[in-house]
Amino acid sequence: MHTILLSFQSIGVVYGRLSTAPLYVFGSIPQNDFKSDESAYEYFSFIFWTLTVLSLVKYTFIVLKADNDGEGGTFALYSLLCKHAKVGLLPNDKTSDDVTNNETGSPSRTKAESRARRAIAKHKSSHYLMLFLALFGSCMIICDAVLTPAISVLSAASGLRRSLTDIKYSSCRKTEDSVLKDLRKYVPVPTSCAILVCLFTLQQYGSHRIGSIFAPVVILWLLFITGVSIYNIFHYDPHIVFAISPKYMYKFFQSISWRSWRSLGSITLCVAGSEAMFADIGHFSTKSIKMTFVCLIYPVLILSYAGQAAFISHALSIKDSSFAIEDYNHFYRSVPDHIHYVFTILSLLASAIGSQATITACFSIVNQCLALGCFPRVKVVHTSDKIHGQVYIPDLNWMIMILSLGITIGFHDIVRIGNASGMAIISGMLVTTCLTSLVIALYWEKSLLLSACFLVFFGSIEAVYLSSNLLNFHKGAWYLAVLLALSLTTMVAWHYGTLKKYQFDIENKVSMEWLTDPTSGLRVSRVPGIGFVYTNVVTGIPAFFSHFITNVPAFHQVLIFVSFKSLPKPFVSPTKRYLIGRVGNRDNKIYRCIVRYGYHDHIRDSDDFEEQIIRSIGEFISLEEHDAESLISTEGKMIIVGKQLPEGDALIPLHDTGATSSPRASTQTNINTTEDTNPKRKRKKVRFMLPTNSPKMCPSVREELNELVDARESGTAYFLGQSHIAVRNGSNFIKRFLIMVYVFFDKNCREPHVALNIPHAALVEVGMVYTI
Repeated sequence: MHTILLSFQSIGVVYGRLSTAPLYVFGSIPQNDFKSDESAYEYFSFIFWTLTVLSLVKYTFIVLKADNDGEGGTFALYSLLCKHAKVGLLPNDKTSDDVTNNETGSPSRTKAESRARRAIAKHKSSHYLMLFLALFGSCMIICDAVLTPAISVLSAASGLRRSLTDIKYSSCRKTEDSVLKDLRKYVPVPTSCAILVCLFTLQQYGSHRIGSIFAPVVILWLLFITGVSIYNIFHYDPHIVFAISPKYMYKFFQSISWRSWRSLGSITLCVAGSEAMFADIGHFSTKSIKMTFVCLIYPVLILSYAGQAAFISHALSIKDSSFAIEDYNHFYRSVPDHIHYVFTILSLLASAIGSQATITACFSIVNQCLALGCFPRVKVVHTSDKIHGQVYIPDLNWMIMILSLGITIGFHDIVRIGNASGMAIISGMLVTTCLTSLVIALYWEKSLLLSACFLVFFGSIEAVYLSSNLLNFHKGAWYLAVLLALSLTTMVAWHYGTLKKYQFDIENKVSMEWLTDPTSGLRVSRVPGIGFVYTNVVTGIPAFFSHFITNVPAFHQVLIFVSFKSLPKPFVSPTKRYLIGRVGNRDNKIYRCIVRYGYHDHIRDSDDFEEQIIRSIGEFISLEEHDAESLISTEGKMIIVGKQLPEGDALIPLHDTGATSSPRASTQTNINTTEDTNPKRKRKKVRFMLPTNSPKMCPSVREELNELVDARESGTAYFLGQSHIAVRNGSNFIKRFLIMVYVFFDKNCREPHVALNIPHAALVEVGMVYTI
């Protein structure tokens, strides 16, 4: 029953794009390329086999199986390769990797010995190529999310223009003709813009609500075009069903020319939405998406294109003068006159819905890129408590809306927008083919011959369509290059800056002995309270904190170094999320906490995050002497905590919603401390107590837990590094440009997640110059 419900919702979200493609596929082919009725047969043959081979065979039966724990898209494929082929260039730590491998068991270690994996690991350039492919494919989905709303709504608006053309006045006067002409000229674009604004405004309600609202409309649309198509086939040309024969494609290639080759680029629009179908599986499920496409969408689309081809073939065979060159909406012309207005209303509604698939896919892809450090920080809203993949990104939503409105107003031409959209579609599909072939060899461990056959067969088909789209570069496809340059530069610059900052932290960290050794000469004083030091490094002391200690030789009674490590998987179980270790001996009261998360986890936005860390420290103290699953790191034993202890919780939380955060731990020197604008603002504070009856707890453990509770009562301070990046002298132009772009986004985008819920009075930002 749950799968049926998801299938119903997916119709309104995932398949709106594919369902409305018949509005503009034939319409985007230049009219001069329809030389005879045979041309309609040839183009329909291409559409049939393209839908069958790419959408049905490649995506439905092969690519959908390459999901990453229920998540799809080019970045999910890249994450699979990162996990199982060790090709990741994203900041990660060996300690965290080792624990992940221990969790997944021996199969991953066995896979690591394959010949293909060893060959890939030797060549660092192949790692950069895979990351570039993942970023390039993600950018294509973002660009498609900008172009799709414009072409979908404009296609339906052209039907509105045709309806206005059909209006006849019983007493026609010149003024009325002038008004009617102005309406036909100026109404479609404003109408399209109004629909686009409404569409993007609805995104905040989430995929499950939007799907439930949109699905009935799409179902009505599918039923309508099915009925019209069956009528057209029997009324105009029943022999169109024989056009599925590949011989018509052979005839097309026999009389090929540059103009006809260029028109093949419009055929790629018939598979528009196939890539989004893969990227959207995190919003629904693989089974529901596959079942809906095979049983409903695919047969309806074939009938729809066959009905249009039958109408076009008939019109060309009788040389119908009404087959106007300037009217590109063949679908509208094939609808019987008495239901034109029904078609106009349904097409307007369905075209607005048709953009939903790529918009939703764009949110999913960007959310994956965010967690892996490949996109500037933006707010991500989870719109469903049951399906974690359903997300909404407000900043991205409004940015896409503005760009889509700009295309609608600036181009207002289906053919030019179709050229750009077709190139985005086929480029993204080609990237998916390349990454899937690597998944077949490196993750599924099939033979290299099978992987090569997959790449050559599907890649050659997509390469043919890509070449035809390149011929249309000057006819609108250039706008895709502009969008690609903007998005790819943003993602590459952000990843480059993030990676360089991480490398700087690794190179400039100091050992823990420098802090804990009494002979170091620092003469450090300890102050009451708990200090949380947020850092990207998982061993040693980060450069900004050593800079702080050098100038202010004091830190707290309990010191916790907190690091966040992203793993190339959607979710990390709460029982395996926290990796706790001790720094130095027991008397130092210094701990390290590595918080691991997947690209769909947002644990840093939780209000009880501080409580979870303190409880994890308490659990570590209780398990330290007896845990058999510990990991030995360079700093000592580290334990995965989160499971229920047999003797109960080591610390019992007592929620006190009326307490205010204590600022007593704040310290000032050559640091930037952010003052709280409302010091009386109340904030949830969690107090702890030890269990009253715990006979298994040894005295030393109870004593250390008591010290942890006392430190929590004394107050909390949060240390964050504030980076100021400077480019090293002699750096080339590309490096300077990427760093400049990174600094711009770093200063103007959302604050780091960890700083969002920290009370200002307890936040200490330590400035540090990063020379890169």
